[in-house]
Amino acid sequence: MKNTLILMALVSLVSPATLFAEQPEHEHDHAHEEPATDSSAPEETHADHGEEDQGHEEEHDHDKHDDTHDGGHGHAEPATDTELSAMQRRMAGIETVVVKRQSLGEAISSPGVVMLNAYRTTRVTPRIPAQVMRRHVHLGDHVKKGQPLVSLTSVEMAEAQGALMEANTELRRVKKLGRKVVSEKRYIAAEIAWQQAYARVRAYGMTKSQIDSLLKTGDAARATGEFQLLSLQDGTVISDDFLVGELVQPGVLLMEISDESLLWVEARLTPDSAARITLGSPARIQVGERWLEGKVVQARHTLDETTRTLALHLEVANPDDSLHPGQFVNVVIEGREKQEGIAVPVAAVLRSPDGHWQVFVQTAPGRFEPKEVEVLGTVGDRMLIDGIAEGTTIVGKGAFFVQSEMAKGGFDPHNH
Repeated sequence: MKNTLILMALVSLVSPATLFAEQPEHEHDHAHEEPATDSSAPEETHADHGEEDQGHEEEHDHDKHDDTHDGGHGHAEPATDTELSAMQRRMAGIETVVVKRQSLGEAISSPGVVMLNAYRTTRVTPRIPAQVMRRHVHLGDHVKKGQPLVSLTSVEMAEAQGALMEANTELRRVKKLGRKVVSEKRYIAAEIAWQQAYARVRAYGMTKSQIDSLLKTGDAARATGEFQLLSLQDGTVISDDFLVGELVQPGVLLMEISDESLLWVEARLTPDSAARITLGSPARIQVGERWLEGKVVQARHTLDETTRTLALHLEVANPDDSLHPGQFVNVVIEGREKQEGIAVPVAAVLRSPDGHWQVFVQTAPGRFEPKEVEVLGTVGDRMLIDGIAEGTTIVGKGAFFVQSEMAKGGFDPHNH
């Protein structure tokens, strides 16, 4: 019994690999089973074909996936319009306009220079030799008509003021005595002397209110020769080239006051170009990226000896003080020959991706679609086009933003 247990324990410690190694006859048996291996070859070949077929199916599935992917991008319907929210339109500064049929003249371009409107400018000068005592305003100040600008003193004015005070005293005396006491000759002489003295101080530069104030005092000691020069208009102090204490002669320019709300722009044209323009012709003045409305108000009849050009003066409003004398600008004037079409802002017309001109028509509030147009001509910041009906609402400002948003949606550039 004990021997049997020992034998069983030894057998259990032997691994299956050891058992197969101890039986070489099994390898001999397998060697004789090679035909069976050959008979299984067709099954392996079939399996290989199955894997190949499976590979083809996977490739087919992959192609199908690629087709689906391509179809999502290459075969989707292109966007023919775009819709923008009220916030988008407000932030982008989009403005719409209703187009109208108009006639614009040929565009005659020229460089120009801003200058003061001579009809709205005054010069402040003394009428007698005087000395500057005080300055009441400074360069760039806005002044009102009748506002004191500068105080002066003059020996001649002092003499004239003293003569007026004496004449005024004499006239008051004879009037108080009356014509029954004073002879007619003395009465008339007193009146004449007063009138002459009054006219003299007025001619020297004193105003009526200044004279009245002087006469009310009744004090001859107030005849110091001091007086003020007042502004003759509302406007801006353009120049004040003087010093306090300076002795100035009659006619010397102390200050220049001009109303800059309406300025002139001088444009110089060849005689042929100037002949195609009439007084009152509309014009546009380009200042940076801005365009201002103007019109032709003057035309010289003599050529400049150096440039052989004619000077035209264009009147342009300047309410926001964006123009200043001496500033260079570009000018486009409408000539006599007119052309009709739909007038739109230049910024409303853009090139499409295929190179055609187009505008963006509003089909519904906030919804826009491109419309191909033909450009007939340009005058300043306005353009004549053809291809849309009068009364159509288009994007007048912010068209570039609309085009960018539409490009993101892949719109068809050939949409007419």
